[in-house]
Amino acid sequence: MHPIRPHAPRSARAPQVDVIVVGYNNAAHVTTAVRSALAQGPVVREVVAVDDCSTDASVDLLARLATTEPRLKVVRRRVNSGGCGSPRNTGLDRVTAPYVMFLDSDDVLPPGAVDALLTAATGADAQVAGGLCVRRELPGRREVPWQAPLYATHAVFEHPAQRPRLVHDTLCVNKLYRTDFLREHGIRFPEGRFPYEDFVFTARVLAARPRMALVPDRVYVWHVRRSADRLSISLDRADIANWRARTEATRLAYEILLGAGQKELARAARAKFLDHELRIYARELGLHDQRYQRAWWAHTRACLAEFDASDWAHNPTAPGRLIGRVVLASPEPRDLPRLRDLASRPARLLPPYAHSPDGTPVWSADLPEVTLEPLLTRPVHVLPLAVDAELRPRARTALLRLRLHELYGRVAQAGPEALEVVWRCRETGVAAGPSTRVALGPCPANGGGVWAAEVRVEWSAFGGSGRRSVPGASMSRASRAFTNAWDLHLRVCFRDGAYHEVTAHAVAGTGLLRRRAGISARHGVVLVRPYATHSGALALRVALGLRGSMSVVRGGLHRLLR
Repeated sequence: MHPIRPHAPRSARAPQVDVIVVGYNNAAHVTTAVRSALAQGPVVREVVAVDDCSTDASVDLLARLATTEPRLKVVRRRVNSGGCGSPRNTGLDRVTAPYVMFLDSDDVLPPGAVDALLTAATGADAQVAGGLCVRRELPGRREVPWQAPLYATHAVFEHPAQRPRLVHDTLCVNKLYRTDFLREHGIRFPEGRFPYEDFVFTARVLAARPRMALVPDRVYVWHVRRSADRLSISLDRADIANWRARTEATRLAYEILLGAGQKELARAARAKFLDHELRIYARELGLHDQRYQRAWWAHTRACLAEFDASDWAHNPTAPGRLIGRVVLASPEPRDLPRLRDLASRPARLLPPYAHSPDGTPVWSADLPEVTLEPLLTRPVHVLPLAVDAELRPRARTALLRLRLHELYGRVAQAGPEALEVVWRCRETGVAAGPSTRVALGPCPANGGGVWAAEVRVEWSAFGGSGRRSVPGASMSRASRAFTNAWDLHLRVCFRDGAYHEVTAHAVAGTGLLRRRAGISARHGVVLVRPYATHSGALALRVALGLRGSMSVVRGGLHRLLR
């Protein structure tokens, strides 16, 4: 790494950046995206808006905006490509500035984004500059940083192999590229309908060994609309074709890096597949029917069969690698609830904890080839500890029962003493009051392999603390009355001062996950619904007051009618 060199004052810069905005049938958002690019100031020479043959009002809106914005160039493709790669390539053919960026029509560039990236690129004489992207969940506006460790501080790398984790950031939109660098190396996107085209484009960029500058500035806001009528490619995972497309893009990225002699980056790309892609889709397997599960299992086994020994050697009991080894070892789908919890973040390895005839820890008695022996030497704070949670709602409170499972003797060896319990609003991260510390005690009924604790949950603790102001957000009175999901966060504390952050597996006993009505002195009626998330963790939805309760009823009727 090298420090970024001094640069010219921002105000003194000539227009040096073109921004390519691509969209299809996105009239509701495309002009907002374009305006966010134009608002970057005079450093942006031109915004090239490429419409992929939309059938809505997108082109008309762009044309109207172009009459008042001389820096906006509108290009309409005659035939829809079915993807994002072709329109981006069309934009690349039109740009004339020394640097180029990409922007999707439903996202925005935050103020100062282009300046921050150009400062880094010119100061370090870098062909590529990258910054922090945040995923903004709409309509709630919760923001989650994307690949935050990469952008924790300013850094410059002579070539990507100095930071193999760069392969984890497959986005093209949070980066600035030198135009002549892309053209010199013939770096373009796959044409036509090619989901996850970013994977291939990014691999081609990294394979060309650019000098790269990274900045901690927020440079891109990725809008995630899970309730939209038409989901984005990355969110629309209902069909097996999505998984096949993702694995194909991953395979091509690996081959591009390997073919360029970037063996370390190629291996990092496969590690990313195991730790990221595989875990995402394994978490959701239980949401699909048996036909999908069988197709997914067979396709994944075929993909993993191409991996070599070195791809599995490092940390073989890491959650993604362990999931992959189970898939490879079994010709049919199996243990899906257990794999789901293992795929969660943080990972939970649920019982049973089997042994081979010689006493070696294994996945199960009928799958002894999947060994868990490395768990015996891993630090306790990274073990996939499993905690079960039962929530028994009452009128004003609930009783939360927690059980920590033994894991091949490692938990007893570490000496669990207490659990710290806190509920956090998923949208804002705000806690429902201070954390509660409860002592853990052995549970004799389970033969000494379980530690148990109980804690009381007050419904009044959820009143109002789940909301905090978000710039630019307005909130109706009904919205203020209803809180979003609340996640249970736990910290297992051991006798030597070590601790482990975990979530809890939701135990679905009879009636335990049904909606209940409670009472709050502040809000009157309270509707509480405990539920299991896609990863099997316990969470709550809490509706406060009459308005909040009615919003739940209306939402249920709307879903029923749909």
